[in-house]
Amino acid sequence: MLEIKELTKRYGEKLAVNKINFSVKPGEIFGFLGPNGAGKTTTIKMIVGLLKPDEGQILINGFNNQVDILEAKYQFCYVPDNPEVFEKITGYDYLQFMCDVFKVPFEEREEKINNYLEKLMLKDDVNGFISGYSHGMKQKIVIIGALIANPKVLILDEPMVGLDPKAQHTVKELLAEHCSRGNSVFFSTHVLEVAEKVCDRVAIINKGDIIALGTLEEIRSKIGKEESLENIFLELTE
Repeated sequence: MLEIKELTKRYGEKLAVNKINFSVKPGEIFGFLGPNGAGKTTTIKMIVGLLKPDEGQILINGFNNQVDILEAKYQFCYVPDNPEVFEKITGYDYLQFMCDVFKVPFEEREEKINNYLEKLMLKDDVNGFISGYSHGMKQKIVIIGALIANPKVLILDEPMVGLDPKAQHTVKELLAEHCSRGNSVFFSTHVLEVAEKVCDRVAIINKGDIIALGTLEEIRSKIGKEESLENIFLELTE
């Protein structure tokens, strides 16, 4: 679903991302972890097309995002850590806009929209202007918009920020449901407890290099310690 090959990015003399390689499989939730300044955001920006890599290749459902640009963009939805969304329209209009962009059939729209609105408890607010939404409500509407599009790859940067515990639990269930349809989820988070519970595999990046990759059991086996993901992360990124 998502293949990263020898991906490299430099800022002047600084090597922000150094020839990293990993792949995200169909039906998999993949966690991308690292301390601040490790190269996470740079990598995500290259994947979604906001930054051009200096070297390497990014394939999204088989499409090269530097060559097959439009086709690649139709394969994913991106939910940033700070939801940037049109504020002078209603939540409902935003969801219809996402349906238009990703060509969701008209006969499926209302059922999908109502389903996600009910699950994330946003039905009473969907007809209000987004400018009046709290951060958590904006996060919910952006997540709903991404899920309605049913992308092959769902890319999320700190998706739980601003969500209350109940909404966080619901989002975890929705991500698992999304993957059950053969799609993939790639997300970055600082909440290691969430990553440990939710992710099938993780990659840990530090100073531009992938320093650990695999299931938690595989990583434990490589370092020879039966530790939590948090303890492993702290040890590897010292």
